[in-house]
Amino acid sequence: MRTLRGRLAVAYAVALVVTLGVFGATIYFVQRTEAFGELDARARLEGDLIASLLAAAARGPDSIVVLDPETRNPVLAPSIASLFEVVPDYALVVGRSREVLFLSADARVLGYGTLQRLLDLAGAAPPGASFGVADLGPPAGQVRYYTRNIASAGPRVVRVLAGASTAGVILVPQRLLGVMLLTAPLIVAASVIIGYYLVERTLRPLDVIVDDMEAITDGRSLHRRLAEPRTTDELGRLTATLNAMLARLEQSFVSLRRFTADASHELKTPLTVLRSGIERALTHPRTSPEVMEVLDETLVEVNRMAELVEALLTLARADEGRAPLHLEPVDLRDVIGEIAETAGILGEQAGVDVGVVVLERPLVVSVDKSRIRQLLMNLLTNAIKYTPAGGKVSIDCGAADGTVAFTVQDTGVGIAPGDLPHIFDRFWRADAARSRTGERPGVGLGLAICKWIAEAHGGTITVQSRPARGTTFTVAIPTGATKPARSDEAVES
Repeated sequence: MRTLRGRLAVAYAVALVVTLGVFGATIYFVQRTEAFGELDARARLEGDLIASLLAAAARGPDSIVVLDPETRNPVLAPSIASLFEVVPDYALVVGRSREVLFLSADARVLGYGTLQRLLDLAGAAPPGASFGVADLGPPAGQVRYYTRNIASAGPRVVRVLAGASTAGVILVPQRLLGVMLLTAPLIVAASVIIGYYLVERTLRPLDVIVDDMEAITDGRSLHRRLAEPRTTDELGRLTATLNAMLARLEQSFVSLRRFTADASHELKTPLTVLRSGIERALTHPRTSPEVMEVLDETLVEVNRMAELVEALLTLARADEGRAPLHLEPVDLRDVIGEIAETAGILGEQAGVDVGVVVLERPLVVSVDKSRIRQLLMNLLTNAIKYTPAGGKVSIDCGAADGTVAFTVQDTGVGIAPGDLPHIFDRFWRADAARSRTGERPGVGLGLAICKWIAEAHGGTITVQSRPARGTTFTVAIPTGATKPARSDEAVES
């Protein structure tokens, strides 16, 4: 099971099945043992009663053993045998020569072979009193019996055997076990359903905590806190701990963003002064060629540093919510036209063929024009940078279903599948060098800014890429004020 409530419900069901199994087995064996104990006690009572009555009769004037008029075999006197007719189970009295002096009513209906086995059991019993169990077959079945010697009933009476069939007493535990086996699945099914409901109800506050934490993990909602329950159980402690952790994270993020914003702001002025000084020195007529070469390299690094500072300041203000968008109705043809002019220059310098699709009909959208231009320029320069000479880069724009879509496609080196999840991370670059002085220099903040601009407009930015096959960036911005242009209304510039 993938969910905690499912695993708890299964564990509860397994525990219930084991408990019912142990309980049923215990009840069955206790009932069975008690029933067998009652049979043994009844057999002993019957045997002792017969022995006592025979001993008492032996003290009288008449003989307790007489000859049967029909068979001429020794039997108990009818007056004495009549006393034992009330015995409900199997009972027999054995004489000195292993002759049967008395048989109870239940024993008389048994076959000859069964009677012979009873007689053998009585003769094989050890001296004194003993218990035993024997399977006599149908109709008697399993019999628990009690045997004892009779020493005070005269020399002709030697032993008595009293036994009872276990069929009747075993039937009760077996019926109980059958009822439990029949009702156990219903009990388990009902218990699992009830247990799943109770577990779900118990874990419902945990689902609320998970949903709230998922909403907070975007890094921009650290000011939010979880609703703390009034109880002091484990969920209450977890909520309090998470709120304390969120407070510490919020303080750390605020401090980091404030430091980044302040540092970037403070660096802008000295970098501007430094760039102005270098530019004046480059235009001075007395500057030697060697110094001019050094100043050119320094100016490149200063410009790159200024670009980094500006990007950091933009992201820091965006994180703090101090970079609002200036939304206004904008005809995207104007933005695409400006991009086309710059794209032609950049593509010519890099030896890359850049194609921009310009719409013939107006496509008016309420956006921040400067931010949209910045987004497209970042994607364009990034595509040109990673496209070898002779390659192609294209920019397309269209609208459908209330969404404006910008597509920047190139035939460059592409991005490895393992790098795709990280390309929008700050200071992350897909190339192996990742340095400012490598073949493709950069600071690794352009795509992060593109992602912020797209999301600030309520849109998304996605990427599709294959190594050595090129890369395609798609920016989708939802709007209800666009008038989609047909594909035959676009021309290539």
